[in-house]
Amino acid sequence: MSAASKDIKVVNEKIVENATCTFCGCCCDDITLTVDMDKKVITKAKDACVLGKSWFLNHVIEDKPIARIAGKEVPLDDAINEAAKILMDAKFPILYGMSDTVCEAQRHCAPIMDDCGGTIDTTTSVCHGPSGMAFQGVGEPTMTLGEVKNRADFVMYWGGNPAEAHPRHFARYAVTPEGMYTPNGKDDRTVVIVDIRHTKTAGVSDIFLQLKPGKDFELLWMLRAACKGVDIPDDCKDICGVEKEVVEDLFQRMKNCNYGVIFFGMGLTMSRGRHFNSGALMALATDLNEFTHFVAKPARGHGNVTGADNVVSWQTGYPFGVNFSRGHPRFNPGEFTTVDTLSRKEADAALIIASDPVANFPKPAIDHITSDKCKLISIDTKNTPTSEAAHVSIQTSTYGINTGGTVYRMDDVPISLRPAFDSPFPSDLEVLTKLRKKVNELSKKANRPYATKKYM
Repeated sequence: MSAASKDIKVVNEKIVENATCTFCGCCCDDITLTVDMDKKVITKAKDACVLGKSWFLNHVIEDKPIARIAGKEVPLDDAINEAAKILMDAKFPILYGMSDTVCEAQRHCAPIMDDCGGTIDTTTSVCHGPSGMAFQGVGEPTMTLGEVKNRADFVMYWGGNPAEAHPRHFARYAVTPEGMYTPNGKDDRTVVIVDIRHTKTAGVSDIFLQLKPGKDFELLWMLRAACKGVDIPDDCKDICGVEKEVVEDLFQRMKNCNYGVIFFGMGLTMSRGRHFNSGALMALATDLNEFTHFVAKPARGHGNVTGADNVVSWQTGYPFGVNFSRGHPRFNPGEFTTVDTLSRKEADAALIIASDPVANFPKPAIDHITSDKCKLISIDTKNTPTSEAAHVSIQTSTYGINTGGTVYRMDDVPISLRPAFDSPFPSDLEVLTKLRKKVNELSKKANRPYATKKYM
Protein backbone atom coordinates (compact mmCIF):
# COMPACT_ATOMS: atom_id res chain seq x y z
CA MET A 1 0.00 0.00 0.00
CA SER A 2 1.41 3.36 -1.00
CA ALA A 3 1.99 6.16 1.55
CA ALA A 4 -0.58 8.29 -0.23
CA SER A 5 -3.29 5.66 0.13
CA LYS A 6 -2.61 5.33 3.86
CA ASP A 7 -3.55 8.99 4.33
CA ILE A 8 -6.95 8.54 2.73
CA LYS A 9 -9.77 8.38 5.29
CA VAL A 10 -12.97 6.78 4.15
CA VAL A 11 -15.80 8.65 5.85
CA ASN A 12 -19.49 8.20 5.28
CA GLU A 13 -20.17 11.91 4.87
CA LYS A 14 -23.45 13.67 4.30
CA ILE A 15 -23.86 17.30 3.22
CA VAL A 16 -26.97 19.13 4.39
CA GLU A 17 -27.47 22.40 2.53
CA ASN A 18 -29.69 25.25 3.71
CA ALA A 19 -29.92 23.82 7.21
CA THR A 20 -31.46 26.06 9.87
CA CYS A 21 -29.67 27.00 13.07
CA THR A 22 -32.18 27.07 15.94
CA PHE A 23 -29.84 28.48 18.57
CA CYS A 24 -31.27 32.01 18.49
CA GLY A 25 -34.24 33.88 17.03
CA CYS A 26 -32.40 34.73 13.79
CA CYS A 27 -33.00 31.11 12.66
CA CYS A 28 -30.38 31.44 9.91
CA ASP A 29 -31.43 28.99 7.19
CA ASP A 30 -28.36 29.19 4.96
CA ILE A 31 -26.04 26.87 6.90
CA THR A 32 -24.19 24.03 5.15
CA LEU A 33 -23.57 21.07 7.45
CA THR A 34 -21.05 18.28 6.95
CA VAL A 35 -22.09 15.16 8.87
CA ASP A 36 -20.02 12.09 9.73
CA MET A 37 -22.79 9.50 9.46
CA ASP A 38 -20.67 6.73 11.01
CA LYS A 39 -20.01 8.65 14.22
CA LYS A 40 -23.30 10.61 14.07
CA VAL A 41 -21.62 13.97 14.58
CA ILE A 42 -21.54 17.25 12.66
CA THR A 43 -17.96 18.08 11.66
CA LYS A 44 -18.49 21.39 9.85
CA ALA A 45 -21.10 24.15 9.96
CA LYS A 46 -20.30 26.52 7.11
CA ASP A 47 -21.60 30.10 7.48
CA ALA A 48 -22.77 29.55 11.07
CA CYS A 49 -21.74 32.15 13.67
CA VAL A 50 -19.73 31.27 16.77
CA LEU A 51 -22.93 30.40 18.66
CA GLY A 52 -24.26 28.34 15.76
CA LYS A 53 -21.00 26.42 15.40
CA SER A 54 -21.12 25.60 19.09
CA TRP A 55 -24.74 24.48 18.72
CA PHE A 56 -23.99 22.13 15.82
CA LEU A 57 -20.46 20.90 16.48
CA ASN A 58 -21.00 20.10 20.16
CA HIS A 59 -24.13 18.07 19.54
CA VAL A 60 -23.50 14.52 20.73
CA ILE A 61 -26.06 11.75 21.17
CA GLU A 62 -25.43 10.30 24.61
CA ASP A 63 -26.23 6.80 25.76
CA LYS A 64 -28.93 7.62 28.29
CA PRO A 65 -32.39 6.30 29.16
CA ILE A 66 -35.27 7.66 27.14
CA ALA A 67 -37.57 7.79 30.13
CA ARG A 68 -37.20 7.71 33.92
CA ILE A 69 -39.60 7.73 36.85
CA ALA A 70 -38.06 8.67 40.21
CA GLY A 71 -34.64 8.15 38.65
CA LYS A 72 -35.32 4.62 37.40
CA GLU A 73 -35.42 3.72 33.70
CA VAL A 74 -38.90 2.82 32.42
CA PRO A 75 -40.58 2.32 29.03
CA LEU A 76 -41.67 5.55 27.34
CA ASP A 77 -45.38 4.72 27.54
CA ASP A 78 -45.12 4.16 31.30
CA ALA A 79 -43.55 7.59 31.73
CA ILE A 80 -46.27 9.20 29.60
CA ASN A 81 -49.01 7.45 31.58
CA GLU A 82 -47.47 8.61 34.85
CA ALA A 83 -47.13 12.18 33.57
CA ALA A 84 -50.77 12.22 32.42
CA LYS A 85 -51.95 10.93 35.81
CA ILE A 86 -49.92 13.58 37.66
CA LEU A 87 -51.41 16.36 35.54
CA MET A 88 -54.97 15.10 35.91
CA ASP A 89 -54.67 14.61 39.67
CA ALA A 90 -53.20 18.07 40.25
CA LYS A 91 -55.33 20.98 41.45
CA PHE A 92 -53.17 23.62 39.74
CA PRO A 93 -50.94 22.09 37.03
CA ILE A 94 -48.72 24.34 34.93
CA LEU A 95 -46.90 23.87 31.62
CA TYR A 96 -43.82 25.98 30.89
CA GLY A 97 -41.15 26.29 28.18
CA MET A 98 -41.74 25.21 24.54
CA SER A 99 -39.29 27.76 23.08
CA ASP A 100 -36.85 25.11 21.84
CA THR A 101 -39.18 22.79 20.02
CA VAL A 102 -41.16 22.87 16.78
CA CYS A 103 -44.61 24.37 16.24
CA GLU A 104 -46.07 20.95 15.38
CA ALA A 105 -45.23 19.83 18.94
CA GLN A 106 -46.20 23.13 20.57
CA ARG A 107 -49.75 22.90 19.23
CA HIS A 108 -50.46 19.95 21.56
CA CYS A 109 -49.61 21.89 24.71
CA ALA A 110 -52.70 24.10 25.03
CA PRO A 111 -55.10 21.13 24.61
CA ILE A 112 -53.20 19.23 27.32
CA MET A 113 -53.58 22.09 29.78
CA ASP A 114 -57.18 22.69 28.73
CA ASP A 115 -58.10 19.06 29.43
CA CYS A 116 -56.58 19.14 32.92
CA GLY A 117 -57.69 22.69 33.75
CA GLY A 118 -54.15 24.01 34.05
CA THR A 119 -52.02 26.95 32.94
CA ILE A 120 -49.81 27.23 29.85
CA ASP A 121 -46.86 29.60 29.81
CA THR A 122 -43.87 30.11 27.52
CA THR A 123 -40.40 31.45 28.28
CA THR A 124 -41.70 34.76 26.95
CA SER A 125 -42.98 35.49 30.46
CA VAL A 126 -39.38 35.96 31.66
CA CYS A 127 -38.07 37.88 28.63
CA HIS A 128 -40.40 39.62 26.15
CA GLY A 129 -43.61 39.11 28.09
CA PRO A 130 -44.00 42.89 28.46
CA SER A 131 -43.76 43.17 24.67
CA GLY A 132 -46.58 40.64 24.27
CA MET A 133 -48.72 42.73 26.61
CA ALA A 134 -47.83 45.89 24.71
CA PHE A 135 -48.75 44.29 21.35
CA GLN A 136 -52.29 43.80 22.59
CA GLY A 137 -52.41 47.32 24.00
CA VAL A 138 -50.98 49.48 21.20
CA GLY A 139 -50.45 47.17 18.22
CA GLU A 140 -47.23 46.32 16.41
CA PRO A 141 -45.81 48.21 13.41
CA THR A 142 -44.09 45.18 11.97
CA MET A 143 -42.02 43.94 9.03
CA THR A 144 -39.79 41.06 7.90
CA LEU A 145 -36.02 40.95 8.19
CA GLY A 146 -35.89 40.77 4.38
CA GLU A 147 -37.55 44.19 4.22
CA VAL A 148 -34.98 45.54 6.68
CA LYS A 149 -32.11 44.21 4.59
CA ASN A 150 -33.46 45.68 1.36
CA ARG A 151 -34.96 48.96 2.55
CA ALA A 152 -33.86 50.17 5.98
CA ASP A 153 -31.55 53.18 5.97
CA PHE A 154 -32.03 53.87 9.69
CA VAL A 155 -31.43 51.00 12.11
CA MET A 156 -31.71 51.36 15.88
CA TYR A 157 -31.00 48.78 18.59
CA TRP A 158 -32.55 49.68 21.93
CA GLY A 159 -31.64 47.76 25.09
CA GLY A 160 -30.09 44.82 23.26
CA ASN A 161 -26.64 43.46 22.42
CA PRO A 162 -26.95 41.52 19.16
CA ALA A 163 -23.18 41.49 18.60
CA GLU A 164 -23.05 38.83 21.31
CA ALA A 165 -26.61 37.47 21.39
CA HIS A 166 -27.38 37.38 17.61
CA PRO A 167 -23.95 37.58 15.89
CA ARG A 168 -25.28 37.33 12.31
CA HIS A 169 -28.06 39.88 12.76
CA PHE A 170 -25.72 42.66 11.60
CA ALA A 171 -24.24 40.82 8.63
CA ARG A 172 -27.31 39.03 7.34
CA TYR A 173 -30.18 41.42 7.95
CA ALA A 174 -29.65 44.89 9.30
CA VAL A 175 -26.27 46.63 9.17
CA THR A 176 -23.78 45.47 6.52
CA PRO A 177 -25.76 43.50 3.89
CA GLU A 178 -26.28 45.06 0.48
CA GLY A 179 -29.98 45.44 -0.24
CA MET A 180 -32.19 46.53 -3.12
CA TYR A 181 -32.38 50.12 -1.86
CA THR A 182 -29.21 49.97 0.25
CA PRO A 183 -26.65 48.82 -2.36
CA ASN A 184 -23.69 50.14 -0.36
CA GLY A 185 -24.52 48.25 2.80
CA LYS A 186 -23.55 50.07 5.97
CA ASP A 187 -22.62 53.20 4.05
CA ASP A 188 -26.30 53.60 3.18
CA ARG A 189 -27.45 53.20 6.79
CA THR A 190 -27.40 55.16 10.02
CA VAL A 191 -26.93 52.78 12.94
CA VAL A 192 -27.98 53.96 16.42
CA ILE A 193 -27.47 52.11 19.70
CA VAL A 194 -29.38 53.06 22.85
CA ASP A 195 -28.20 51.35 26.02
CA ILE A 196 -27.15 52.01 29.60
CA ARG A 197 -23.58 50.87 28.94
CA HIS A 198 -21.11 50.60 26.08
CA THR A 199 -21.44 47.05 24.71
CA LYS A 200 -19.79 45.29 21.77
CA THR A 201 -22.83 46.27 19.72
CA ALA A 202 -22.07 49.94 20.35
CA GLY A 203 -18.81 49.48 18.44
CA VAL A 204 -20.64 49.34 15.10
CA SER A 205 -22.84 52.36 15.76
CA ASP A 206 -22.78 55.77 14.09
CA ILE A 207 -24.53 57.19 17.15
CA PHE A 208 -24.42 55.79 20.68
CA LEU A 209 -26.81 57.10 23.34
CA GLN A 210 -25.96 56.09 26.89
CA LEU A 211 -29.12 56.32 28.96
CA LYS A 212 -29.50 56.57 32.69
CA PRO A 213 -30.67 53.16 33.96
CA GLY A 214 -34.46 52.93 34.07
CA LYS A 215 -35.05 56.07 31.98
CA ASP A 216 -36.08 54.42 28.71
CA PHE A 217 -39.71 55.48 29.00
CA GLU A 218 -38.77 59.13 29.56
CA LEU A 219 -36.64 59.29 26.41
CA LEU A 220 -39.23 57.46 24.34
CA TRP A 221 -41.96 59.84 25.51
CA MET A 222 -39.81 62.87 24.63
CA LEU A 223 -39.44 61.49 21.11
CA ARG A 224 -43.19 60.82 20.92
CA ALA A 225 -43.88 64.37 22.07
CA ALA A 226 -41.47 65.67 19.42
CA CYS A 227 -43.58 63.90 16.79
CA LYS A 228 -46.47 66.11 17.92
CA GLY A 229 -44.41 69.30 17.74
CA VAL A 230 -43.40 69.54 21.42
CA ASP A 231 -39.85 70.78 22.07
CA ILE A 232 -37.31 68.51 23.74
CA PRO A 233 -36.96 69.83 27.34
CA ASP A 234 -33.84 71.79 28.27
CA ASP A 235 -33.15 69.50 31.24
CA CYS A 236 -33.14 66.42 29.00
CA LYS A 237 -29.70 65.35 30.23
CA ASP A 238 -30.80 65.52 33.86
CA ILE A 239 -33.88 63.46 33.07
CA CYS A 240 -32.47 60.64 30.97
CA GLY A 241 -28.71 61.21 30.68
CA VAL A 242 -28.62 62.36 27.03
CA GLU A 243 -27.96 65.92 25.84
CA LYS A 244 -30.90 67.86 24.37
CA GLU A 245 -28.99 68.53 21.15
CA VAL A 246 -28.27 64.81 20.69
CA VAL A 247 -31.94 63.90 21.13
CA GLU A 248 -33.02 66.64 18.70
CA ASP A 249 -30.52 65.39 16.12
CA LEU A 250 -31.74 61.81 16.64
CA PHE A 251 -35.35 62.83 16.12
CA GLN A 252 -34.52 64.65 12.88
CA ARG A 253 -32.70 61.57 11.57
CA MET A 254 -35.62 59.34 12.47
CA LYS A 255 -38.15 61.69 10.89
CA ASN A 256 -36.19 62.16 7.68
CA CYS A 257 -35.06 58.60 6.92
CA ASN A 258 -36.70 56.59 4.14
CA TYR A 259 -37.26 53.41 6.13
CA GLY A 260 -36.55 53.17 9.84
CA VAL A 261 -36.53 50.17 12.16
CA ILE A 262 -36.06 49.75 15.92
CA PHE A 263 -35.00 46.38 17.32
CA PHE A 264 -35.40 46.18 21.08
CA GLY A 265 -34.22 43.71 23.67
CA MET A 266 -34.59 42.71 27.29
CA GLY A 267 -32.74 45.81 28.41
CA LEU A 268 -36.00 47.59 27.58
CA THR A 269 -38.58 44.96 28.53
CA MET A 270 -37.07 43.75 31.81
CA SER A 271 -36.09 47.13 33.25
CA ARG A 272 -38.19 49.67 35.13
CA GLY A 273 -41.35 50.32 33.12
CA ARG A 274 -41.69 46.89 31.51
CA HIS A 275 -44.68 46.81 29.16
CA PHE A 276 -45.00 50.60 29.33
CA ASN A 277 -41.52 50.79 27.77
CA SER A 278 -42.41 48.36 24.98
CA GLY A 279 -45.71 50.12 24.36
CA ALA A 280 -44.02 53.53 24.21
CA LEU A 281 -41.45 52.29 21.70
CA MET A 282 -44.03 50.75 19.38
CA ALA A 283 -46.25 53.79 19.72
CA LEU A 284 -43.23 55.93 18.76
CA ALA A 285 -42.72 53.86 15.61
CA THR A 286 -46.41 54.31 14.79
CA ASP A 287 -46.15 58.09 15.36
CA LEU A 288 -43.15 58.34 13.05
CA ASN A 289 -45.26 56.94 10.21
CA GLU A 290 -46.73 60.42 9.93
CA PHE A 291 -43.38 61.45 8.41
CA THR A 292 -41.84 58.30 6.91
CA HIS A 293 -42.06 54.50 7.08
CA PHE A 294 -41.08 53.17 10.50
CA VAL A 295 -41.34 49.74 12.12
CA ALA A 296 -40.29 48.04 15.37
CA LYS A 297 -39.59 44.46 16.39
CA PRO A 298 -38.34 42.64 19.51
CA ALA A 299 -35.06 40.76 19.06
CA ARG A 300 -36.07 37.32 20.32
CA GLY A 301 -33.66 34.90 21.95
CA HIS A 302 -34.60 31.21 21.76
CA GLY A 303 -34.83 29.51 18.38
CA ASN A 304 -38.62 29.13 18.37
CA VAL A 305 -39.89 31.33 21.17
CA THR A 306 -41.69 33.37 18.51
CA GLY A 307 -43.36 30.19 17.31
CA ALA A 308 -44.45 29.29 20.84
CA ASP A 309 -46.16 32.67 21.23
CA ASN A 310 -47.80 32.37 17.82
CA VAL A 311 -49.12 28.87 18.46
CA VAL A 312 -50.53 29.68 21.90
CA SER A 313 -52.08 32.87 20.45
CA TRP A 314 -53.74 30.93 17.60
CA GLN A 315 -55.33 28.56 20.09
CA THR A 316 -56.20 30.78 23.04
CA GLY A 317 -56.08 34.40 21.87
CA TYR A 318 -53.14 35.16 24.20
CA PRO A 319 -49.38 34.52 23.86
CA PHE A 320 -48.41 33.24 27.34
CA GLY A 321 -49.62 32.95 30.93
CA VAL A 322 -53.01 31.46 29.96
CA ASN A 323 -55.17 29.63 32.52
CA PHE A 324 -57.95 27.11 31.72
CA SER A 325 -59.27 26.37 35.22
CA ARG A 326 -62.69 27.87 34.43
CA GLY A 327 -63.08 26.05 31.14
CA HIS A 328 -62.03 29.01 28.98
CA PRO A 329 -58.69 30.81 28.47
CA ARG A 330 -57.84 33.64 30.87
CA PHE A 331 -54.73 35.82 30.43
CA ASN A 332 -53.24 37.54 33.45
CA PRO A 333 -49.46 38.01 33.69
CA GLY A 334 -48.35 38.10 37.30
CA GLU A 335 -51.14 35.73 38.31
CA PHE A 336 -50.74 32.91 35.80
CA THR A 337 -47.08 33.27 34.79
CA THR A 338 -44.79 30.48 35.96
CA VAL A 339 -42.33 32.33 38.18
CA ASP A 340 -45.26 33.83 40.09
CA THR A 341 -47.29 30.63 40.49
CA LEU A 342 -44.21 28.76 41.72
CA SER A 343 -42.96 31.53 44.00
CA ARG A 344 -46.40 31.68 45.66
CA LYS A 345 -46.35 27.86 46.00
CA GLU A 346 -49.62 27.51 44.08
CA ALA A 347 -48.66 24.97 41.41
CA ASP A 348 -48.73 21.33 42.52
CA ALA A 349 -47.59 19.85 39.19
CA ALA A 350 -45.28 21.27 36.52
CA LEU A 351 -44.67 20.04 32.98
CA ILE A 352 -41.46 21.64 31.71
CA ILE A 353 -40.75 21.37 27.99
CA ALA A 354 -37.29 22.18 26.58
CA SER A 355 -36.44 24.58 29.40
CA ASP A 356 -34.43 24.61 32.62
CA PRO A 357 -36.16 26.69 35.30
CA VAL A 358 -34.28 24.93 38.12
CA ALA A 359 -31.09 26.50 36.78
CA ASN A 360 -32.31 30.06 36.29
CA PHE A 361 -35.53 30.85 38.17
CA PRO A 362 -35.58 32.85 41.43
CA LYS A 363 -34.83 30.81 44.54
CA PRO A 364 -38.40 30.73 45.92
CA ALA A 365 -39.63 29.28 42.62
CA ILE A 366 -36.81 26.71 42.49
CA ASP A 367 -37.43 25.67 46.10
CA HIS A 368 -41.08 24.96 45.33
CA ILE A 369 -40.69 23.22 41.96
CA THR A 370 -38.11 20.83 43.47
CA SER A 371 -40.12 20.17 46.64
CA ASP A 372 -42.49 17.30 47.43
CA LYS A 373 -45.41 19.71 47.05
CA CYS A 374 -44.92 20.00 43.27
CA LYS A 375 -44.64 16.95 41.00
CA LEU A 376 -42.12 17.82 38.28
CA ILE A 377 -42.22 16.42 34.73
CA SER A 378 -39.40 17.23 32.29
CA ILE A 379 -39.28 16.75 28.53
CA ASP A 380 -35.92 17.88 27.18
CA THR A 381 -33.15 17.04 24.72
CA LYS A 382 -30.45 16.80 27.38
CA ASN A 383 -29.86 16.27 31.06
CA THR A 384 -30.35 19.48 33.01
CA PRO A 385 -30.82 20.38 36.68
CA THR A 386 -34.56 20.37 35.92
CA SER A 387 -34.57 16.90 34.34
CA GLU A 388 -32.43 15.55 37.18
CA ALA A 389 -34.88 16.89 39.76
CA ALA A 390 -37.95 15.65 37.86
CA HIS A 391 -40.16 12.82 39.05
CA VAL A 392 -40.81 11.95 35.40
CA SER A 393 -38.05 12.70 32.91
CA ILE A 394 -38.25 12.06 29.16
CA GLN A 395 -35.31 12.70 26.86
CA THR A 396 -36.10 13.69 23.28
CA SER A 397 -34.26 14.38 20.04
CA THR A 398 -32.99 17.85 19.11
CA TYR A 399 -35.06 19.93 16.72
CA GLY A 400 -33.25 21.14 13.62
CA ILE A 401 -30.47 18.56 14.07
CA ASN A 402 -32.33 15.27 14.52
CA THR A 403 -35.94 16.19 13.71
CA GLY A 404 -37.71 18.42 11.23
CA GLY A 405 -40.70 20.68 11.63
CA THR A 406 -41.50 24.38 11.56
CA VAL A 407 -40.05 27.27 13.54
CA TYR A 408 -40.82 30.97 13.48
CA ARG A 409 -38.01 33.47 13.00
CA MET A 410 -38.05 36.55 15.23
CA ASP A 411 -39.95 38.43 12.49
CA ASP A 412 -42.80 35.84 12.49
CA VAL A 413 -41.64 34.19 9.25
CA PRO A 414 -42.10 30.38 9.36
CA ILE A 415 -39.10 28.28 8.36
CA SER A 416 -38.94 24.53 7.70
CA LEU A 417 -36.10 22.60 9.35
CA ARG A 418 -33.76 20.18 7.58
CA PRO A 419 -32.45 17.63 10.08
CA ALA A 420 -28.91 16.28 9.70
CA PHE A 421 -29.25 12.75 11.11
CA ASP A 422 -31.60 10.58 13.13
CA SER A 423 -31.63 10.14 16.88
CA PRO A 424 -32.53 7.10 19.00
CA PHE A 425 -34.66 9.39 21.15
CA PRO A 426 -38.28 10.20 20.26
CA SER A 427 -39.22 13.66 19.03
CA ASP A 428 -41.10 16.19 21.15
CA LEU A 429 -43.96 15.81 18.68
CA GLU A 430 -44.21 12.06 19.30
CA VAL A 431 -44.09 12.44 23.10
CA LEU A 432 -46.58 15.32 23.29
CA THR A 433 -48.96 13.63 20.84
CA LYS A 434 -49.09 10.57 23.10
CA LEU A 435 -49.35 12.68 26.24
CA ARG A 436 -52.21 14.73 24.77
CA LYS A 437 -54.09 11.55 23.84
CA LYS A 438 -53.65 10.05 27.31
CA VAL A 439 -54.65 13.23 29.15
CA ASN A 440 -57.71 13.57 26.93
CA GLU A 441 -58.73 9.98 27.71
CA LEU A 442 -58.45 10.61 31.45
CA SER A 443 -60.31 13.91 31.09
CA LYS A 444 -63.24 12.23 29.35
CA LYS A 445 -63.37 9.54 32.03
CA ALA A 446 -63.51 12.30 34.63
CA ASN A 447 -66.39 13.92 32.68
CA ARG A 448 -64.56 17.20 32.25
CA PRO A 449 -66.98 19.51 30.36
CA TYR A 450 -64.29 20.78 28.01
CA ALA A 451 -62.62 17.47 27.13
CA THR A 452 -64.07 17.41 23.61
CA LYS A 453 -62.89 20.84 22.42
CA LYS A 454 -61.36 20.97 18.97
CA TYR A 455 -57.97 22.58 18.38
CA MET A 456 -55.99 23.41 15.31
